[in-house]
Amino acid sequence: MKREIVQIDESKCNGCGNCIPNCHEGALQIIDNKAVLISDLMCDGLGACLGFCPEGALEIVEREAVPYNEIKVMEDMISKGKNVVLAHLKHLKDHNETTFLLQGITCLRDKKTIATFDVESVINEVERPENRIPKAQYITMPKQNHIGCPGSQSLSFSKPDLKSQTNIPSALTQWPVQLHLINPMAAHFKAANLLISADCVAFTLGNFHSDYLQGKKLAIACPKLDSNKEIYLDKLIHLINEAKINTLTVMIMEVPCCGGLLQLVIKAVQSATRKVPVKAITVGIQGEILSEEWV
Repeated sequence: MKREIVQIDESKCNGCGNCIPNCHEGALQIIDNKAVLISDLMCDGLGACLGFCPEGALEIVEREAVPYNEIKVMEDMISKGKNVVLAHLKHLKDHNETTFLLQGITCLRDKKTIATFDVESVINEVERPENRIPKAQYITMPKQNHIGCPGSQSLSFSKPDLKSQTNIPSALTQWPVQLHLINPMAAHFKAANLLISADCVAFTLGNFHSDYLQGKKLAIACPKLDSNKEIYLDKLIHLINEAKINTLTVMIMEVPCCGGLLQLVIKAVQSATRKVPVKAITVGIQGEILSEEWV
């Protein structure tokens, strides 16, 4: 079957191992100083590991692969102990992978005789009592159609009607804005407060222009879909060292693959000879601010 699965660019991988603890299915290992996908059936394609690779060596691609097998993953994880199993189940819950979560819990209960920890205490910690699904439903819940990165999962949610307003001014003060197209030596970037935004942020956040773009110059990028991201690193370093930008704000979405943009900015700051303060803002898919902090 064709599905989304992680792909590793060995030429970029430096064997740092940052991706390993952030693959909650145990699909990645460091072998001969390189990250390796040890089994297709262990990779769920969610992409939680992407944002932790400082070299941008990981990406999610669609290719022929055996289906992800939650039962196989859970059987392997039980021997690794309570903390590993708990992190895995919380990972599935956080990414709304309800079917896999139910399969994992069912398998965990079936295999409790070989577990070295209290299975029910783990399940109780993952699911608050008011949200717990009755045991009888664990096997019969219908399977979701979505398999892959949560950033591409189809969702719908209601919003209140917006009052009709006309002639709302844009806060954008320069062009172009795509990071591939901008010239880091353009006059408008000199000593500017720069906002680096993931493409989806402005479409998700209703007050993007008034509250976040106002008074800043803008560059946009998609850490998952854009190609030749090595150029982005060079441009960011030039903006810091040569244009001497004043501050750098990074806005990303809550989906795991979006974290790659923040990692790219942090790498640029670490590689630059000047120091510049960096603020990271994470936006939820329904337009709420989930976190805002200086990094």
